Amino acid sequence: MAKKFTVVGLGEVLWDLLPTGKLLGGAPTNFAYISTLLGDRGIVASRIGSDDLGHEAMERLATLGVETSYLQRDASHPTGTVKVQVDRRGQPRFTILEDVAWDFLRWNQQWKQLARRVDAVCFGSLAQRSPCSRRTITQFLQNTRAIRVFDVNLRQRFFSAAVLRQSIAMATIVKMNQDELPVILRLLNLETSDGKLDAKQLLEFGPRLVCITRGDRGSVLLTRRATAEHPGFFIRVRDTIGAGDAFTAALVHAYLRGASLEEMNEAANRMGSWVASQAGGTPTVGKKELRRELAELEV
Repeated sequence: MAKKFTVVGLGEVLWDLLPTGKLLGGAPTNFAYISTLLGDRGIVASRIGSDDLGHEAMERLATLGVETSYLQRDASHPTGTVKVQVDRRGQPRFTILEDVAWDFLRWNQQWKQLARRVDAVCFGSLAQRSPCSRRTITQFLQNTRAIRVFDVNLRQRFFSAAVLRQSIAMATIVKMNQDELPVILRLLNLETSDGKLDAKQLLEFGPRLVCITRGDRGSVLLTRRATAEHPGFFIRVRDTIGAGDAFTAALVHAYLRGASLEEMNEAANRMGSWVASQAGGTPTVGKKELRRELAELEV
């Protein structure tokens, strides 16, 4: 049997509150779910409230097959929620509630043991908006030898040059979208002229791989020695919620198995496109149905 890797989504668990109803989300949640769907052991390491939404999140994650034993419970702060508006192109606009449970991630012995045995961990900038959670995420990364994936996710005002600089330096893989790249470069006082070449500057901070997603125009992967581009897939977009997280999950899935840049790019674009064709970031489907739907995507 193929090796089953343990991968962790570290950070926020929240409910996306759309006009049509609520959907479980948060980049780490979406990442862990898609990793599970691909056949790995997906774990969410986060914090939820001791409220009805927290209980419902636990039930939903269990239904999705995502391990919940590393979810902390908070009696003082509510489960995170985000108001989401989706435009005609399927692009979401987020209003993220503050002082919620995932702003108070706690470093403990259980998470320390997890950090020492995980194969990959994905973290972002949003969950580091509070000093408490930033310290905990830093401790997790310092205590692991895993592949560390920094999936940037700039949201509202919840990022800073200091967080970006430290996170990029601690990462094995850095992934961002084409709109985030110039913002990051300016904050880090780096040159901004040609997007693809500009991104290579980030490799000087220590990552092995930098990824730039370009929406319906695919993505670019860069290492010190090589560059690979993918044109993306033509699909009918339902909404783009979680599509970037699905891209990251498939990228990591392929990276852990020693795939080439071209193979990683293909797998990541295919999965990201499929999620964009569905509603929300955690669409359910059987593994046979997933293989069939992914195979039907056309370049």
